Amino acid sequence: MDDTFDGLSAFLAVANHKSFTAAAAGMGVSPTAMSQKIKLLEQRLGVVLFQRTTRRVALTEAGANLFARLKPAIAEVEDAIAALGDFRGRPSGRLRITAPRTSGGVVLPPLVTRMGELYPELSLEISLDDAFVDIVEAGFDAGIRLGNAVEKDMVRVPMTKQSAWSVVAAPSYIARAGRPRKPEDLLRHQGIRQRMITTGVVYRWEFERQGKPMTVDVPGNVVVNDIGLMVALALEGAGLAYVPDESIADAVAEGRLERVLEPFVTPGPGLCLYFPARMQEQPKLKALVEIVKSMRDEPRTHPKGKATNGASPK
Repeated sequence: MDDTFDGLSAFLAVANHKSFTAAAAGMGVSPTAMSQKIKLLEQRLGVVLFQRTTRRVALTEAGANLFARLKPAIAEVEDAIAALGDFRGRPSGRLRITAPRTSGGVVLPPLVTRMGELYPELSLEISLDDAFVDIVEAGFDAGIRLGNAVEKDMVRVPMTKQSAWSVVAAPSYIARAGRPRKPEDLLRHQGIRQRMITTGVVYRWEFERQGKPMTVDVPGNVVVNDIGLMVALALEGAGLAYVPDESIADAVAEGRLERVLEPFVTPGPGLCLYFPARMQEQPKLKALVEIVKSMRDEPRTHPKGKATNGASPK
């Protein structure tokens, strides 16, 4: 008699990865074996679960319906298994975290090191992505984002205080185009503009004058969606860039970039760790929260002494 659950783990792996090859690698089997598992499952259920082409794998309507109904049940099973850690007394298993590229590269290394020292039985998988990620849909245990970007139904744990930002340019650009003295001057400059990955909107630079907020739609011929590329272009003298301090601290300290309009640039919200409420009793999440809280007040400064917080515009 066929096992009711036979093939479902393979189905879930392919549905999550949207790839037979990646799913097979994750389960430690060959792509051929993975394909055979799905074929046998489809034959047993009497429906086609995936549409396959040479370029992509997609769920059929029947497959999408099965996937949607299985995910909550699988989450409950994973929670039940993870809860066994309470009986072992120490966190173990895999902890998947998503974070922004720039700030993730700053806050995560010491966090990962501390986790490894205290909980060697726990493995970490980290994905850096500047777009906002639905951690439940994507299968992450927790995420790190600016506080104002986190959904209100998530448990939030503050990680940093306010984030520091700067408008910068290379000395060669300032020598050629002049130094802006007030936000309105930016309308006569070239900005390296940023299109927000989540909203698709080109970011308007935010300032404050005499306690009143203001924005400037800075003109520019280049629009990008990556802070690292914005910094690289600024270093080449392509224009002014509005970026988080941790991305330009070394370049400023070395004189390769200069800050402008400092009196008008205000801090943004700090980073926070977030996760679904149902996850907070898992030992691995408890351990992560404890370490975040213990590290939160430890001083971290750039060479110029500015706080190392931030990820994407405020």
